[in-house]
Amino acid sequence: MDKKVTSLDQNTFNRLRKLYIIALSAIALSVIVSQLLVRKYLSDQRDDAKIVNIAGRQRMLSQKLSKEVLLLSHSISKTQLDTLENTLRLWVNSHRALQNGSGLMQLEGNNSEVIKSMFNELQPSFIEIQNATNDILQKSKQNGFSSEKISGEISSILFHEKNFLTLMDRIVNQYDREATQKVEKLQKLEFVLLIITLAILLAEFLLIFWPAAKRTKQTIKNLLLSEERAKEMAYNADKLSQAKEESVKQLKALSLVMEQTLLFARISTDGYLIELGNKFSSLFNYRSFSGNTKFAEVISTHVSEQEQIKKIIEDHLQTGWQGEIKGTTAGNASVWLEMSLIPYHPVTHKEELLVICFDITERKKAQIQIEKLTKERFQAEMDQQKELSAKIIENQEQEQNRIAKDIHDGIGQMLTGLKYNIESIDVSNREKTAEKISHLKELTSNIIKGVRTATFNLTPPELTDHGIVSALTKLTLELSKFTGKDIVLFNKTNFNDRLDSLTEINIYRITQEAVNNAIKYAESSHIIVSISHSNEVLSITIDDNGKGFDPKKNQSRKNGEGGMGLTFMKERIKYINGRLFISSTQGEGTRVTLNVPV
Repeated sequence: MDKKVTSLDQNTFNRLRKLYIIALSAIALSVIVSQLLVRKYLSDQRDDAKIVNIAGRQRMLSQKLSKEVLLLSHSISKTQLDTLENTLRLWVNSHRALQNGSGLMQLEGNNSEVIKSMFNELQPSFIEIQNATNDILQKSKQNGFSSEKISGEISSILFHEKNFLTLMDRIVNQYDREATQKVEKLQKLEFVLLIITLAILLAEFLLIFWPAAKRTKQTIKNLLLSEERAKEMAYNADKLSQAKEESVKQLKALSLVMEQTLLFARISTDGYLIELGNKFSSLFNYRSFSGNTKFAEVISTHVSEQEQIKKIIEDHLQTGWQGEIKGTTAGNASVWLEMSLIPYHPVTHKEELLVICFDITERKKAQIQIEKLTKERFQAEMDQQKELSAKIIENQEQEQNRIAKDIHDGIGQMLTGLKYNIESIDVSNREKTAEKISHLKELTSNIIKGVRTATFNLTPPELTDHGIVSALTKLTLELSKFTGKDIVLFNKTNFNDRLDSLTEINIYRITQEAVNNAIKYAESSHIIVSISHSNEVLSITIDDNGKGFDPKKNQSRKNGEGGMGLTFMKERIKYINGRLFISSTQGEGTRVTLNVPV
């Protein structure tokens, strides 16, 4: 009988073992297949992420390329050229890698027909920008390079950049859509695999596990019922004990963290200390306290600050509060805290308040320092403006005195001489009368010339009647005649448009000041005034071959240590929304350039 039972048990075990092996093998096979498929799709997704990232970077690189080219139109250096060349190389390589693939960038270049069509549409703009940038790099290495020589290439780059950015944005969006379609396909595949796996599990449950469980359950149900109940009770008791110990450990750890890292305290609703964290104690050097110690007395030794803290606690017992407070330590050191009051309701105690603070003293000091520096800077600008106004008034007075002196010493004396000569004419003596009349004609001509010179120095009539070009032409001719220096005006682009009167008079005064500085201080023999313009900017350049100066030293002169000519020039150019550039080298002359919007 025992042998039959053993044989029956053995047969049942062998049968169940085979069924379990089949079931587990089916599950393992489905898991392996699903993992292989998921890994393949995830690998494709990583490649898609790289492609989208590089395609998105192309938009940034094209904008960076345009910005660096525009910077070359103002100034040029080897660093700028190297940066531009590196940006162009990365931009071109990435563009080609997106189309044809790249082992270095780990791109396969397997683009869809839609993306290939978009790249074909993008290619002309890409080639135009690439060629224009290469032309700029080649021209920059030639002698006599200037921003005017690359204006066409800059315009071409800016023209095609908009089309490039638009098409590149469409390409990025298309990459993103295709990646999204792959993800959706992966989701569908995962769903199918999930259905298959669940079907296998259901079949195994119905055909293997459930029948075996029923037989096993029926056999051991009555024998193990009491043992299972006892084990369950022991297990539950042990689990509760472990959970309790874990909770105690977590509370201890949390309490330790709060003690060591936060400015933490517990206070009663009337403001008395219940608990004070170690960090709080160290900051305010308050190692021990009694039940009658007020929290405000720990934070500050000043009565006004204590009253403020007490009022905050009283007003926010139920709602809590968060804000900044100022405290003072026993050593009379100021401490700024960002404090949070949190209502706290212990189970076995009365209502309390949790206090959590952060030390923001350094940040507050920096903020106060910034406010102080801002106020000082504003005051300095006001003082500078007052000084400038005083200098302007002083220069106006000097100019008026100069005009009065010119009229008195020149025209006035000649008029007096004319009066005396007229009164001394003796009509009866024809010979002397003819001689005096001839002298009177010469004197009258000198008076007319003096009046014209004085009028020209005030406001030339050519400026009002014919515009800035005629006025500057007259200025160079008259100054060349008066000083004997070679002063020439060169209208490069045949500019002859009229501007508004304020713009013209300020351009004239700035140019007049620059030419006069070249005559008076630079000891130059040749001065060239050049005029050129574009659709947006009128540019006037004054070059001299004088002794030059150090612009840094000249700009640092303040408080009456030098003339105000340069300051007035800057104020005038600022008034008409223009820009002024001064470059000079000692012994090699000076160039003054003013650019004015037209």
